[in-house]
Amino acid sequence: MDFATVLGLIIAVGAILGAFTIEGGNIAAIFMAGPILIVVGGTFGATMITTSMKTVFSLPTYLRLAFTGISLSTHSTIELIVKLAEKARREGILGLESDMREVKDRFLKKAIQLVIDGTEVSTLKEILDSEMTYLEERHKKGIDFFQKAGGFAPTMGILGTVLGLVHTLGNTDDAGKMAAAIAAAFIATLWGVALANVFLLPIADKLRLRHEEEMSHWELITEGVVAIQSGDNPRNIKTRLHCFIPPHTRDE
Repeated sequence: MDFATVLGLIIAVGAILGAFTIEGGNIAAIFMAGPILIVVGGTFGATMITTSMKTVFSLPTYLRLAFTGISLSTHSTIELIVKLAEKARREGILGLESDMREVKDRFLKKAIQLVIDGTEVSTLKEILDSEMTYLEERHKKGIDFFQKAGGFAPTMGILGTVLGLVHTLGNTDDAGKMAAAIAAAFIATLWGVALANVFLLPIADKLRLRHEEEMSHWELITEGVVAIQSGDNPRNIKTRLHCFIPPHTRDE
């Protein structure tokens, strides 16, 4: 579980509802079925138009990534790559085959297998770069979905408010009731702005962060495996891979 995502969401929602309550507002008045349906349903439907059903079916996966994340241990990966480089230097590339069970990372496992199969350095780098390109395209679809939804939500909120005002002004003669109905009409705008800025846009940014972390991890693996195939000194490989982590953590 990514506590930053969960805690941030709790703090944001809690601050908004807490401030509303302190000012004397009734929280129950916010949860009106009509405005929620317009904003949530309208936003989801409009965003679906811009993408494919495959992306829509992948939404649970994107949300899981945002709330749980992927465990990427850079230090452990560097340690494993250096260990493989030392063994390749002692026993040759084919000696790495017995260590494949140790490799849990799917991308690293594929890269090492390509090395064992005798793939040339230029071809190896080209294949791994292509993998990263396709990864970027897959991640971009999820990021774009939530980014677009964050843009549609406030507009849907305004649309809901306009519809509420049209209904109110056309059917209410009592000035007192009209004021209350107008206030209720603005609930849709509240939901649209809140949904965009508290959930949709932050989730898009969190997915972008996850993408950057995974891309950096894959770049590290590519650099290390290409160096192994090139026959570089394990000490030099370790020094080169340490460039991917902050200086103050390199000795850990």
